[in-house]
Amino acid sequence: MNSINLCIEVTKELGRTLEQVNPKSPEKLIDLILGSKRIFVAGAGRSGLMMKAFAMRLMHMGFEAFVVGETTTPGIEKDDILIIGSGSGETGSLACMAKKAKTLNANLGLITIFPESTIGRLSDVIVRIPAPTPKASIDNGMKSIQPMGNLFEQGLLLFLDCSVISLMEKQGKDAVAMFTRHANLE
Repeated sequence: MNSINLCIEVTKELGRTLEQVNPKSPEKLIDLILGSKRIFVAGAGRSGLMMKAFAMRLMHMGFEAFVVGETTTPGIEKDDILIIGSGSGETGSLACMAKKAKTLNANLGLITIFPESTIGRLSDVIVRIPAPTPKASIDNGMKSIQPMGNLFEQGLLLFLDCSVISLMEKQGKDAVAMFTRHANLE
């Protein structure tokens, strides 16, 4: 199959996956974001890159958004939210962050394949993106033509980008206003 045909199949697969996301959980996550003083995001590997892209768009909207682990990230507090992107919901460093955030009375959101995971059990809101992953100790029955965790990571990025659009609508912001906060030291 040529690259374009593969792209078409991948986008179909992505659509089928995101159609299975419960529409109530993204709305709850949006409400928690809007009710938070500051937003912290975290993830590992490629999922972490997707979370960084989300933090950038939140900053463009005027939110105080931080990527956990960056040198200028402050401490999390009550009335803040930590949003974690983790396919397995079991990544050790992310589970430690989640536990710490909860002990400091921050809200916790998780976007994952496994809501019943360690991080899932701590979370105030969970968005489940059903996708296969080689990291799971059990087969979740999901299949993909893509390798590794690609389907989850793509679903995560697309879900987060669509969440930004929803936030824009709720706050009456447009891309022109967001562009005023775009980096200008390039």
